[in-house]
Amino acid sequence: MSLIEIVIASGKSSVDIALYTLLPVMVVMLCLMKVLEAIGVMAIIVKMLAPILKPFGLTGMSTLALIQMNLISFAAPLATLAIMLSRGVSDRHLAATLAMLLAMGQGNILYPMIPLGLNWPVAIVFSIAGGLSAASFTWYFSGKKLSSITCGKTQDELTSSPPKKGIINIINDAGAEAIRLSVNAVPMLTLSITIVGILTQIGAVAGFERLVTPILHVINVSQIYVVPSIAKYLGGGTAYLVVASDLVNSSNITAGEINKSVGFLIHTFDLPGIGIFLGICTRIIVVFKYALPGILVGILMRTILHGLYF
Repeated sequence: MSLIEIVIASGKSSVDIALYTLLPVMVVMLCLMKVLEAIGVMAIIVKMLAPILKPFGLTGMSTLALIQMNLISFAAPLATLAIMLSRGVSDRHLAATLAMLLAMGQGNILYPMIPLGLNWPVAIVFSIAGGLSAASFTWYFSGKKLSSITCGKTQDELTSSPPKKGIINIINDAGAEAIRLSVNAVPMLTLSITIVGILTQIGAVAGFERLVTPILHVINVSQIYVVPSIAKYLGGGTAYLVVASDLVNSSNITAGEINKSVGFLIHTFDLPGIGIFLGICTRIIVVFKYALPGILVGILMRTILHGLYF
């Protein structure tokens, strides 16, 4: 297969997954979240959960980010992080929140994988458990030297009232945002799938698979995870979704194997995800090294939970 053929095939795969998998799910979930926000339910949820999550080093706005990550997408909490920064969130709270977000599963990948056999309720529970583990480790250990003093406005409440809009306007706004998020995924998705395709074509993936196969046999892990792992960590969650869909459709991977790998392969700690989050502002770049150990702890926790449960 020539380079042009790989690029064209990658483009078709990325557009298919963006339009026929991501977009419908994003429209429905964003409409639901926007309606709940407009009628004040989200503010009530944040107010109720904030005291519960405070011991984990999280604030009220962190709670909202947790909900957004698990129910919408990796991009949804970006606006919440921006609000936290504008309200003067402390470096310690920021590091704990960042660790939580990068260790959890993202809704835009979890929901489309339900037809592939994903046990969604269990995945969500373990995702939150991993996120809280990441936040706690960062708050109490790796980030304990960071300042916990808030500068400026309070960060523990969702104080701003949402604008009063009709249901049609809410649906239109949610639809427009869903289209934007889905379309924005196409360039990075196409590039990452192309890279994976090139590596596969030149034999790099097969070579790496042969290299790690003995190790995988020792730890009793199937080599079927090699290609999805390369796609995930180089191309992000959407690239993994495409590869996983192809493997399921070709009967090369089972629903059980999908569920076992969720903790290790569905999260935002990959090259595209790290780049997107670090691009928000320099403060996040500064605290990232303190959040990193917590992120790894959270992903390890999720991996163990999925491995033991399934």
